[in-house]
Amino acid sequence: MRSALTRVLVVLTFAAALHAMAATAPPPPALEPLPEAEPPPPEIANDPELEPQVTIVRHDQVTMEEYRIGGRLVWIKVTPQYGRPYYLVAEGAGGTFVRRDSLDTGLRVPMWLLFTF
Repeated sequence: MRSALTRVLVVLTFAAALHAMAATAPPPPALEPLPEAEPPPPEIANDPELEPQVTIVRHDQVTMEEYRIGGRLVWIKVTPQYGRPYYLVAEGAGGTFVRRDSLDTGLRVPMWLLFTF
């Protein structure tokens, strides 16, 4: 009985504190819309060198998609007739390629469950 009364008292105190904090919060400032972004300069907007160039090569058993940026081969997507596609990604300036099953970097942000309601 005593612990139930203590719990109710704690919950009521917490609710009163939340209500007091909400009542004393200042109103948000008046918001203004952002100005429109300027369009890119014409020499950049229509530059085909900035767009990736994709070359698709089909063989009997495999399809290869070569992605080049600025004339440099960045990565190759290899899709075999049977099986999962994989990627050959350029490593450094040495011209070596490393096989990866996806283009995912492997970075995992920790996500812990702290509270549930």
